[in-house]
Amino acid sequence: MAEIKPPVETFARIKVVGVGGSGGNAISRMIETKLKGVEFVAINTDSQDLHQNKAQEKVHIGKNLTKGLGAGMNPDVGRQAAEENRDEIQEVLKSADMVFVT
Repeated sequence: MAEIKPPVETFARIKVVGVGGSGGNAISRMIETKLKGVEFVAINTDSQDLHQNKAQEKVHIGKNLTKGLGAGMNPDVGRQAAEENRDEIQEVLKSADMVFVT
């Protein structure tokens, strides 16, 4: 039987993205359970909440729009904040084969 040399890595690079306070809490809980095989990314407008998150990678969005505060549960503010940092978000996700957003 033919062998592939060098051996091919068959694992997908998976990133789980927690958006906002609730999504950030979800991924922090996953990290606490020592979930393996995935990378975690926290994305938030709230700088204090983001600072406390346990994710390896963090993207602070909407700094100019919200001045480091939350989006006030307003989806339009969240969308504008994400658009403000679109390039950063794309950069952190470009290496992933699969992305799950919570």
